[in-house]
Amino acid sequence: MAAPDKGKALFADSDGQFRRKASAFRDFISADPSSKFPAEKDRYVLYIHIGCPWAHRTNIVRSLKGLEDTIQLVVLDASEQPGRGWHFSGERGFEKDPLYGFKWLSELYKKADASYEGRYLVPTLWDKKKETIVSNESSEIIRMFYSEFDAFLPEHLRESSKGEKGLFPTQLHTEIEAMNEWVYDKINNGVYKTGFASSQEAYEEHVHPIFKSLDRLESHLLEKNTPYLFGDFITEADIRLYTTLIRFDVAYFTIFRCNLKMIRYEYPQLHEWLRRLYWDESEKTNGGAFKKTVDFQSYRVGYAKATSLPVVPVGPKPDILPL
Repeated sequence: MAAPDKGKALFADSDGQFRRKASAFRDFISADPSSKFPAEKDRYVLYIHIGCPWAHRTNIVRSLKGLEDTIQLVVLDASEQPGRGWHFSGERGFEKDPLYGFKWLSELYKKADASYEGRYLVPTLWDKKKETIVSNESSEIIRMFYSEFDAFLPEHLRESSKGEKGLFPTQLHTEIEAMNEWVYDKINNGVYKTGFASSQEAYEEHVHPIFKSLDRLESHLLEKNTPYLFGDFITEADIRLYTTLIRFDVAYFTIFRCNLKMIRYEYPQLHEWLRRLYWDESEKTNGGAFKKTVDFQSYRVGYAKATSLPVVPVGPKPDILPL
């Protein structure tokens, strides 16, 4: 058997399996002014990479909630140097970190904790006052954004004004959490366990559960007969699934070899759901939070580089079909 290519070997363990490491920073911003990290305007900075689906979650919610004037956004680029992590190249308008002049995200991590030896991840939520990282766990950052900054937002964007129509409404907690668990394992992270597998056995172990889970979602939407996963309103479950499916046909199908089926051809319910979110520029998405945070070419280029693919796939075209 041929040796695994260098790109995949960087991410897979010796047995060919890709295993995601847990996030190291897990504090929480609170609306309570006496908390360790109180919600304040212009205090926090969100560091992301446009191509990263975990960072994409946070960027969507920042836009969906109208937090652009409350939480600063800084965009990094992928490094050409293996193991160095994210850096500033100027491609996204940032020649250097606007706070400290750093060129690498690793420098920010070292400023927060000089002894830190883990991976340098996006998203990273930074506190300008305490000069430290609050969190680099996307699933928790988005929940901070739901309601903790509502005091700085107009009434119609506050979760308290939405009740049962909120992003994480009380009556749906159990159902959303249950879906989150298997969608994360089999789909969100499943595409990585497939794409970064460096053995045939590891690849086949993870590729089939992706499509069984997509089949399950297709049936769920068909049975619900609603525009979104849990009814007539967008919830956290939609956000968490969207960042994977918007990349699926243009990157995971081609580059990560998740190629048993395509969303646009074999999953009519999911395809309509995906296009409904992407093309909506109404008040429901706060003027297009899902569409304006997407960059299809960044996905192609980023995943091709991550797997050491010598060429970037040009298709499929169009990137997404009309609704």
